[in-house]
Amino acid sequence: MSATAICVAPPALRSRSYWAVVFRQMLRDPVAMISAILLLLIIAAAVFAPWLAPADPYKASMLRRLLPVGSPGYMLGTDELGRDMISRLMYGGRLSLLMGVLPVLIAFGIGTSVGLIAGYVGGKVNMVIMRTLDVFYAFPSVLLAVAISGALGPGMSNSLIALTLVFVPQVVRVAESVTTQVRKLDYIDAARMSGAGPLSIIRVHVLGNVLGPVFVYATGLISVSMILASGLSFLGLGVKPPEAEWGLMLNTLRSAIYLNPWVAALPGAMIFMTSIAFNLLADGVRSAMELKR
Repeated sequence: MSATAICVAPPALRSRSYWAVVFRQMLRDPVAMISAILLLLIIAAAVFAPWLAPADPYKASMLRRLLPVGSPGYMLGTDELGRDMISRLMYGGRLSLLMGVLPVLIAFGIGTSVGLIAGYVGGKVNMVIMRTLDVFYAFPSVLLAVAISGALGPGMSNSLIALTLVFVPQVVRVAESVTTQVRKLDYIDAARMSGAGPLSIIRVHVLGNVLGPVFVYATGLISVSMILASGLSFLGLGVKPPEAEWGLMLNTLRSAIYLNPWVAALPGAMIFMTSIAFNLLADGVRSAMELKR
């Protein structure tokens, strides 16, 4: 999604009635609702994993290694160390969702703030900020995440930092684009003529119009963040064994792809389903907002 494709929301965006209409529009979108329900189930399974998991996700047994899907007592089989796959997938969702949501959430806060400043102030401030961030666009997101994570060293915290740095420029560009459009509207000029200061105008008149489009864009980035985080773990730059994380599980199960392909594909299937669900939900929210306008 490009920054220029995002429309500026009307002042009504700040009202509860606006979001109520958007929500009703989403209820009429079966794809968005199915995606939302699927995400709720995945999140619930991850959050309540200690109570829902049928076995200890870290208990290994070489006698039970690589049991096929449908084995008695192990519905989704076992991994290369004989650990229950259902339990591993539930616990793995915790770190995978965290690695998908947290970098985007931090980038949303930082990027929106910087984009507001760049878009509202304009001039040389805008040029310095945007040209500096353009450096990040010289590299693909995957390559940039791998380079930063490799420079910082393997580990979950370093992966979070790397992913945040990848997403901040993207959020800044969207926030700056929307803010630039909003500050040219008539009611902003009226607020200036009435004597309102820049901070007051940004807080009362600009922020509410910028948050909606940027939030929708950031929601779509969660799926990208999950895929990148899984890729870092697969390469050994993210979560370390024996922690359960979908990308790391793909890495450890790759040697079993010819022996038990269905079990080896399960972590990848979870990454795929969750990423698609986040994308479709973000598209549903954007469509509902556009219909409201």
